[in-house]
Amino acid sequence: MAAGGERYRGALVVTPTYDEYDNLEELTQSLWAALPGAHILVVDDASGDGTPGWVRGHPRFGEALFLLERPGKGGLGTAYLAGFAWGLRQEANYARFLQIDADLQHDPAEAPKLFAAMDGGAELVLTSRYVGGVRVLNWPLQRLALSLAAAFYVRAMTGLPLTDPTSGYKLWSRDVLECLDFADIESNGYAFQIETSHYAWRMGVRLEEVPIVFEGRHAGSSKMSGEIAREAMIEVLKLAFRRGVVERRPRWRAPA
Repeated sequence: MAAGGERYRGALVVTPTYDEYDNLEELTQSLWAALPGAHILVVDDASGDGTPGWVRGHPRFGEALFLLERPGKGGLGTAYLAGFAWGLRQEANYARFLQIDADLQHDPAEAPKLFAAMDGGAELVLTSRYVGGVRVLNWPLQRLALSLAAAFYVRAMTGLPLTDPTSGYKLWSRDVLECLDFADIESNGYAFQIETSHYAWRMGVRLEEVPIVFEGRHAGSSKMSGEIAREAMIEVLKLAFRRGVVERRPRWRAPA
């Protein structure tokens, strides 16, 4: 095992794919370089680009690289939930779950920062493009302005104390995931990131944001759509309503 591999043994990286074949080699190699000893689960939604075959043909398939195939395009949120559920069932008894998109907009080299924050006591670690300043590359100004406005909207409506609530690059402890009721999670697109973080916060989970540099995708096409944006707006309104009518009662108790 590579130097430092013991530190990341027991970690599962969950990455959903839909036509991300061109990114798989760089993604997996970069993840293992950053997190030696970690396992990677590819959750594929019936990609027609050869993704399942590539995973099965990899020399580390079945040892450090695994595949969960789904029958069709089910969406980002359900893919992550399926990956988490798969990991929680395994005999490997994974203690930490890293969620990362396969499009390489999330730099795998930043992953050790998330683990360091959890070593320091955080129970859910989230990356942020905006904490301490803006760290975004290769984005048009209009998209950056929309992202910043969305972050302000989420904070104002729900009270969620995050600078980048739509971030999908997160590290979960097993204990927190086991306390989440997956059946309660309604959203499936980018709103999934907001909803899951909001539930964790309402439970009293200790959140911490770490700064990262965010780049435009390397290959493939964006999955953003008008339907996904509308879902996010509606979900934020629902969370705001719950905030107003449901007392915040922490259910989370960190293990002794």
